[in-house]
Amino acid sequence: MSESPTPSAPAQFESSLAELESLVKQMEQGDMTLEASLAAYERGVKLSGQCQEALSQAQLRIQELKTGADGEATLEEFQLVSCPINKCDSE
Repeated sequence: MSESPTPSAPAQFESSLAELESLVKQMEQGDMTLEASLAAYERGVKLSGQCQEALSQAQLRIQELKTGADGEATLEEFQLVSCPINKCDSE
């Protein structure tokens, strides 16, 4: 019997985030018992930690390979360029 493949990191992040959002909505409705609220809070803390870890890992992976004048390859932080809406398209 073969095991099902583990979800990719982005899929795990997305499912954790979706579950976290669902828990928040349930708790905001105010219909949960105290025990259910505490269990949801504990689960939410765990999911939040998983999301933060996934984001940290993604940040580490966002590096750009650069070649210097001497031909040596170096890793540099990827610089995100933010553009106002419809301003970068014309460049």
